Amino acid sequence: MAEEDKNFGDKAEDAFDAAKEKAKEFGEDAKEAAKDLGDKAEDVFESAKDKTKEFADSAKEAFDSSNPDSGKNIAIISHLTPLGWIIALIMNKDKTELGSFYIRQVLGIWILGFLLGLIPLLNLIAWVIPLALWIMSLIGAFGESKKPVMIVGDLFQDWFKSL
Repeated sequence: MAEEDKNFGDKAEDAFDAAKEKAKEFGEDAKEAAKDLGDKAEDVFESAKDKTKEFADSAKEAFDSSNPDSGKNIAIISHLTPLGWIIALIMNKDKTELGSFYIRQVLGIWILGFLLGLIPLLNLIAWVIPLALWIMSLIGAFGESKKPVMIVGDLFQDWFKSL
């Protein structure tokens, strides 16, 4: 029985040594897997950081283009009503190029409409021309491009250059 106990003890010791070896291998495998996971996590973090920077840049660009200082809002507000035109004129204290351009355009279109409305026989259809010019001007303001309205747009820019 003592010999059986010795055999059992040797077998248990051998099994314990084998288990230690397997645990050591498993630990090394786990360490390598953790390193690989860490590298992948770092790649994901870098990708997320790049995407966040791209989003922040696009958000900043969107904010800058909707910022009253860009002139786009001033240009659009100047088209709304005569009160809107006055508000746009006040908002344009820094004289943004785009805002000033459309303030001059709209003033010219309104004066043209008023003068055409004074012609007795044409006054019923005289607002069609200024309305078409106003729509063209408003589209240009939304597109942030300085497109003078046809025929008279360059004259408006010259006549009202102090605005």
